[in-house]
Amino acid sequence: MVAYIDAFKHQFGVEPICRVLRDHDYQIAPSTYYAFKKRPLSARAMSDQRLLVEVRGVFYANYECYGIRKVWQELKHRRVAAGRDQVARIMRLAGLRGATRRKRVRTTYPEVGATRAPDLVQRNWSLEAPDTVWVSDFTYVASREGTVYVSFLQDVFSRRILGFTVATSMGAQLVTKALDQAISVRKRTNPSFTGQGVIVHSDAGSQYTSLAFSQKLLDHGMAGSIGRVGTAYDNALIESTIGLYKAELIRPGGRAWTSRQEIETATTAWVAWFNERRLHSKLGYLSPVKYEAAYNQNLDLPRQAA
Repeated sequence: MVAYIDAFKHQFGVEPICRVLRDHDYQIAPSTYYAFKKRPLSARAMSDQRLLVEVRGVFYANYECYGIRKVWQELKHRRVAAGRDQVARIMRLAGLRGATRRKRVRTTYPEVGATRAPDLVQRNWSLEAPDTVWVSDFTYVASREGTVYVSFLQDVFSRRILGFTVATSMGAQLVTKALDQAISVRKRTNPSFTGQGVIVHSDAGSQYTSLAFSQKLLDHGMAGSIGRVGTAYDNALIESTIGLYKAELIRPGGRAWTSRQEIETATTAWVAWFNERRLHSKLGYLSPVKYEAAYNQNLDLPRQAA
């Protein structure tokens, strides 16, 4: 508690902080704080002070969205010695809490009579290689200029976001441009990549049953796959990613977005962070880029041995 007061006393003052702490069942009087400061710090207090700096650094460097587990895992990546319980205690005292996801609003409106691809995925999200299944979906963001739509395309194996589009309308181009971007991203690291054989899974929205999107898949030798109407679990992985996007960046009710350009700039930065730095529990607390790098390195080991 003393470390916490030290961190915020210049901003709020010692007495107001002590009152707030007492309201939350942390009993410490200003006189106790001052008396404590006059005597040498214990080893635990010194450790807490050092750790508070590290914890705050991790928390604010990651969109203020990490909870206890991810802060602890990031500290381990940084080789900062700390126990999980210690991190939990420091975060609780510092008032640091991870972002929470809200219920998603429906954006899928199937086109009556449109031809739909079969469900080739059947909720199987446990894959052994990248570029086996890609998933796609989109959401909307309110801005002062009007509604802005954001689509994402993600590799199931690594959770890497390969393509995204920000637009003011939700026509077929919203999803075809994200697909083009994903193919371009893969070609930058593998010029021979064509997309042949990749399954592209989505919901039954009219954008994904459109002629433009279907033709794009056909041109690249990809197979379309569509889940059942009204069943979020059939596209659960990308639904989860969009939930993270809303909770970590958009934060409905917490920020007034002014324009499509502002949203696109912020989304670009968030996607780069998501791919390169964000820790994912399903990936052994690695980022998507590092997870793919580890996979590629493991592929190269038998070749080098041969």
